[in-house]
Order: sequence, then structure tokens, then C-alpha cells
Amino acid sequence: MKDEEACGGITHHSSLILHQSSFPMNSTLRTLGFSPSDRVVILHADDIGSSQGANAAYVELLNAGILSSAATMVPCPWFPAAAACCRQRRDDPRLDMGVHLTLNSEWDAYRWGPISTRDRASGLLDDEGYFPRREPAVQTQADLDAVEQELRAQIERALAAGIDVTHIDTHMLTLFHPRLLPIYLRLSGEYRLPAFLPRPGVGQLQRWGYSLASIEDLRQQVFAAEAAGLPLCDHAVVMPLDHHQERQAEALALLAQAPPGLTYFIFHPAIDSPELRAFAPDWRARVADYELFISDAWRAALAASGVQVIGWRPIRDAMSNS
Repeated sequence: MKDEEACGGITHHSSLILHQSSFPMNSTLRTLGFSPSDRVVILHADDIGSSQGANAAYVELLNAGILSSAATMVPCPWFPAAAACCRQRRDDPRLDMGVHLTLNSEWDAYRWGPISTRDRASGLLDDEGYFPRREPAVQTQADLDAVEQELRAQIERALAAGIDVTHIDTHMLTLFHPRLLPIYLRLSGEYRLPAFLPRPGVGQLQRWGYSLASIEDLRQQVFAAEAAGLPLCDHAVVMPLDHHQERQAEALALLAQAPPGLTYFIFHPAIDSPELRAFAPDWRARVADYELFISDAWRAALAASGVQVIGWRPIRDAMSNS
């Protein structure tokens, strides 16, 4: 078993399919007027602010009207440019930007670190002075107060930069861990922001390497949060980053697997550039995601699929009014 799998993490290059079909209708979708048979999808662009190529792809996809959600990485060097775009487009109804809460810096040639501390005792710094590359180092070793301080600082910086934050989610799913999840849920409630949280399937969590005790802990936390009013995603799919061929066929296959309920469809679009090629070994997949989602063929296929596309904004508003 790989180190990252031992603590329940997923690699940044792996695909993800999470779904449960035995639960009643998603209460958030019911509140928003959907029926039990509706297949509702959030089309989400990840890692905005991580590079110029990611920012440029986001702007083009936003203009094309194909996105319904995105999230920005506040500690990354290109965050100020992403924030400036959000300020310039603040009146654009298509803008739906969350905070991609970040506690890892996975690349070798391009790194970032915490914005709240430089104290190694926090557990948020590796030997090079950046966030740890892999999830387990944070999940098992980071000081919990330091984690909360850092995540709070990222949300506050995004708000101070003029972003109308619609949700929070978690880079590399680092916060989807029994030790860190309470912080994630607490911040969601405090800021009245929905947090991306999939219904935890036992089989999938076992395949990721979670112990049975950890699985039960996670499930209890997630369902308690739902009972308290936190919206959940019934299903989640991620376009894999370990290959780039046959992108549309793969995306359509993943979309076809989305049953009734709310599906979070995650991709990582970026425009091809020397910068992207220099730091991201998976640059081809990121460029392929951009080329897929900007294409007329994908737009037509999406329209023919029968899914209904929404963003986080109506979910946030429903949560705030509950």
C-alpha cells in the first residue's frame, strides 16, 4: 500500500468515483425544486490560481458559459490574478468561485506554503519550508490549532480580496480525514459556506486504505453535519490526471454513471504554456480538460445527456436561509 493510501488519501493523479444509491433524496435538491429522478451536476474547475495557464483557462471557460463552479488556491502565486478577475467579474452571474483550502504543495519545481505561520512546530512546513507534498504528513502530524488558523486565514484573504466566496473544498481531499474533518465542518458552519463533502461510501473508503474505525468516525461526522443542515454531494467524479487520451469519451462515460442526485464533476483545466509544462508532469491531462470543456462537441454532448447543471451559489443561498 502506498504511503498516501495508508491514511486514506488519494493521489493527485488518480480518478475518483464516489456514489451511494441507498440514501433518500438529497434535501438540498428538494429545497431547490428538483425531483427525486433529476440528475444534477456541478461542473467544477479546480486549482484556479495555481498557474497563469489555469487562470487563463478559467476565464475562457467562464466566457463560454460552460462552467458552473470553480475554486482558487489562496496560497499560490497566481491567486492575486485570480482574485482580480473575480473583482472585475463580480456582476457576472456565471461567476461562482470557492476557496480550495490548501495544506499540501505536491510539485517538485513549483512550491507554496502557509500564509499564517512559518513555525515548523505547526506541522505545516516540510524540510524545504513549504507545505508537505503528501496528505498523510498533514493529516497525522499537523497541529490542529495551526490547521484551523491557516484555513481561516485562506478564507479571510479570499474575502478581503473581494471574492464573493460560494463554497469551500479541499485540495487533494486532505481535510477528508477523521482528525481534520471537524475543522472543515466548523468553518463551513461559521462562514455559512457549503463545503464539498461526498456521502462516504464504505467500499470506496476501504479501497483508499481507511480502517473500519476511521470509516465509522467519518460517516458519523458527515451524517451529523447533514442533519445539522450542511448540504452533501451524493456523488463525485474526477477527470483523471494520469492520462490525456480519449477525453470526451471518458468524460461522457463518467457523466453517464451519475445517478439521480447531486454529482460534483471535477476537472483541472489549464492552457498549454511553458510554465505549465515546466512544473506539472500531468500538464497534458490539464490541457486536455481545457480543450474538452471549451469544445462545441462537449457542449452538445452535455446538453444531450439529460443532466441539469447548477453551481454552488443557489446551494449557499439555501444553506444561509435554512
